[in-house]
Amino acid sequence: MKNNFLVPGLLIAAMTFASFVTDVGADDGPIVHQAGGLSYVSGGVGDESLQSLRERVSEFNLKLVFAMTSGAYLSNVRVTVADARGKTLVEAISDGPWFLAKLPAGEYRVVASYAGKAIERSVAVDATALKTVDFRWAEE
Repeated sequence: MKNNFLVPGLLIAAMTFASFVTDVGADDGPIVHQAGGLSYVSGGVGDESLQSLRERVSEFNLKLVFAMTSGAYLSNVRVTVADARGKTLVEAISDGPWFLAKLPAGEYRVVASYAGKAIERSVAVDATALKTVDFRWAEE
């Protein structure tokens, strides 16, 4: 008779634990990284990630968008941001098609590399206004 209660009790305990583990691992939004006093974040794969970035975009003044010329968005893009003197400030791999950075006002050189092909852009960043720069790679 004790076995009749043991199996349902274990099942309820397992379901409760699984629910707790799922909640603990829930996505709290994108992770903001620091490099040399600068902040950056990337992502945008999936609706939740994209919405999280949209909610935080006002915290940044540079937005890079990575895609193929067909419009297919890209992740795993290597990003390098250097100041006007050529000093590298940020080197990172973007977790999705959006890469947001908070930089001091000034001129920068941004290099984005995907599948062995680099695209370079000169970018003027304002202290408060968001500057958006698209990077598009041609399909082979």
